[in-house]
Amino acid sequence: MIQGHPTSGAEAERDCPVPLTTLGAIYRADPEDLPDLLAKLPAPTRAKLAAYLYAKSHTHTLGLTVARTCEKDDLVKAAGEIGAVIHGQAHLPPTKPAAAAPAAPQTRKISLGGSAAKGRSFD
Repeated sequence: MIQGHPTSGAEAERDCPVPLTTLGAIYRADPEDLPDLLAKLPAPTRAKLAAYLYAKSHTHTLGLTVARTCEKDDLVKAAGEIGAVIHGQAHLPPTKPAAAAPAAPQTRKISLGGSAAKGRSFD
């Protein structure tokens, strides 16, 4: 099977539901432009695209974004039971970022020579 990154190579994977040019435009789209691009796709194609992107580690998050524009039934038709999982994950509330660990208290540097040793010679 020929694999191609959306922005490299001349041919998308055979199971990609959209042409390479469409995939590239979606992949590179700004978040505010993405809804308009996705609205141009028929619902079944959009659901297949969500499943396709979701299955790849580097486009997993984009797959969830596309899935948010899909009906659960369309995702299930496109991807079977995993479609229901994708739908559920796409509609989870956003996670809060982990709280930053408190800064460690500053410690003083300890010198083994000490200040009394300065200026003394050890003959």
